[in-house]
Amino acid sequence: MNTYDLIIIGGGAAAFAAGIKANELSKKTLIINGGLPAGGTCVNVGCVPSKILLHAGEVLHSARHHSVPGIDIEVKNFDFKKVMEHEMRMVETFRDEKYQRVLRNLEHVTFMKGRAAFTSEKEIAVDGEKYTAEKFIIATGSTANVPPIEGIYEAGYVTHIEALSLTEQPKEMLVVGAGPVGLELAQAYARFGTKVTILQRGERIFPHGEPDLIARLHQVLEGEGITIHTKAEAKSVEVKGGKKIVTFSVDGNEQTIVVDEILLASGKTANTDDLNLGAVSVNVNARKAVVVNEQFETNIPYVYAAGDVTNLPMRLETTAGHEGSLLVENIFTDAKHTLNYDEVPYAIFTDPGYASVGLTEAAQMERDGVCACRTVPFEMIPKAGIVGRTEGMIKMGIDPKTKVIVGVHILAPNAADLIAQATVLIKNKNTVDDVLNSEPVFPTLSEAMKYAALSFDKDLSQLSCCI
Repeated sequence: MNTYDLIIIGGGAAAFAAGIKANELSKKTLIINGGLPAGGTCVNVGCVPSKILLHAGEVLHSARHHSVPGIDIEVKNFDFKKVMEHEMRMVETFRDEKYQRVLRNLEHVTFMKGRAAFTSEKEIAVDGEKYTAEKFIIATGSTANVPPIEGIYEAGYVTHIEALSLTEQPKEMLVVGAGPVGLELAQAYARFGTKVTILQRGERIFPHGEPDLIARLHQVLEGEGITIHTKAEAKSVEVKGGKKIVTFSVDGNEQTIVVDEILLASGKTANTDDLNLGAVSVNVNARKAVVVNEQFETNIPYVYAAGDVTNLPMRLETTAGHEGSLLVENIFTDAKHTLNYDEVPYAIFTDPGYASVGLTEAAQMERDGVCACRTVPFEMIPKAGIVGRTEGMIKMGIDPKTKVIVGVHILAPNAADLIAQATVLIKNKNTVDDVLNSEPVFPTLSEAMKYAALSFDKDLSQLSCCI
């Protein structure tokens, strides 16, 4: 019979986490994946492949700009095609080990390919076959936006999906959008030797981050040869002689640029068009995202949603997975799990990277009307000087009355790794004094956390190394 306890629509992080938790609870579950291969965005066209390319770019850049006197390293060859082939092989390996093998061990879960659409209450159809369940989870993720640029469809473009599988390296690339995806791929391609230009509609790149740290990242990227235009908007594109001629405005002034490829990285739209949600009256917002409450419930009692398809804050794929797992417990164990997104970190995997958890200074001022914040440049961190990576910064915000840490923001090599400590500090509502009483290993970049804590009461220039 095509009857289940739970039907999950989607095949990415949220869907798999939900399926694994449902299996643990011995619930008969059907996962229907109609999009990317098993694993969704993260393993196929997101975290895994992009970080492989970023690492390759970092190796190239480090060889050419290591700044160690007395060492002369020559990069004899760079084969773009081989790097991309390696990336795609790694994706296949991760997909098999982390998804296909996992599926084979889920005795209560059935996985199938196909496009699912609601037909009536507690019923969906896939390729003409109908399936029923007591509960449904929508976890179909999101798709890259295509901004209204005249001629863009005729000229052609790539999103992050195609940019991670190109067989020929563009000599010149225009990136539309300066969020995490745009910045990461822009730096990777620039380090491979592509001449990269970024257009950002807002006044600064990644407007959600701490302005002073993001401004430093802007400087670093421009220092590597990336051209960045803010207050910029692509207007039109036409093809001549095999090249794409893009007309764009910068603060109202029109310019043109000739490129081989256009990468669109200007946000995402939730994947709900094909689900026929009107058949069961599930509410969506203007972004086509499924509207859920803090417990991942829609307006329909038996329909839930998790991940990028929802109106909840977008974070890392691990957050989507956490949502999926908590959601299943809410459904079948009467739990009331929620997520405090102020305690969820996020990161941009550029080099240096940017990572953040908790409130920014502006957010704390808006919420509390007061903020005690300190910013420490990495020139003050001994390990940063040792390895010649002093371009970074760390910013910490605390409640001035209780000294509880409410936000930490890092620009540094491997910032996504360094933010883990701050995530625990904020989740546990630790104070600056807790950090001051810790003893980090010397010399490490992770000492930056203690230096940030010390800066509230000390003049760092008057302290010895092993503080």
